[in-house]
Amino acid sequence: MAGKAAARTETLVTLDAMRQEVAACTLCHELATTRTQTVFGVGNPQARLCFLGEAPGADEDRQGEPFVGRAGKLLTDIIQKGMGLDRSDVYILNILKCRPPGNRNPAPEEAANCRGFLDRQLAAIAPEFLCCLGAVAAHNLLEVNTPIGRMRGDWFDYQGIRVMCTYHPAYLLRNPAAKEDTWEDIQMLMGEMGLEKPARR
Repeated sequence: MAGKAAARTETLVTLDAMRQEVAACTLCHELATTRTQTVFGVGNPQARLCFLGEAPGADEDRQGEPFVGRAGKLLTDIIQKGMGLDRSDVYILNILKCRPPGNRNPAPEEAANCRGFLDRQLAAIAPEFLCCLGAVAAHNLLEVNTPIGRMRGDWFDYQGIRVMCTYHPAYLLRNPAAKEDTWEDIQMLMGEMGLEKPARR
C-alpha cells in the first residue's frame, strides 16, 4: 500500500506541475486573451477510466473544472447512476484547456498546440480505458474523420489505452432519443471493465 500511495503522490505532483504550465500557456493568442482561466482536468490521478471531451464551455471557463454545466450534470449521472462510480473515481479532461470564444469547435492548430499537454496527462495517469465524448474528441485523439455514429460499438487503441467513442452529453440533451445508444456504449464499457450494473439506473 505504501508503494501505491507513493505512486499516487508522484502522479499528483506531475499533474500539478503540468497544470501550472498549462495556466501560463499563451500558444493560442485568441484563447489565451479571452479565457477566464484554463481548465486542466479533474479526478483520480490513477484512474482506470478517463472521459475526454472537446473543450471547456462558459461554466467550465468560469469554474476551472471540466463538465460542470448541464452536459456535466448528465455526465455525472452516467458515471454515478449508470456505472455505479463517483466522479472522483475517474478522470475528466478535454482536447483543449481553454474555452474557444462562442463555444466554437477547436481549430486544428489549437488542438495541435494542446496535444502535448493531453498526451502527457494521459501518460501520467496511465488509464486502461478512455471514453471519447463526441466526434470532436474522437477525431482529434484518433486522427480520423469517421462519423461518431459509425465509431460507436468498436474499440480503438491509443498508445496502449483502450478507447471507445460515444455521443457527447450536450448532444444527448438536444437529442434525448440517443441516450439509449449511449447507454448501450456504457454497458459495453462496463463489461470490459468488469463493472456490475447498479441496482437502479
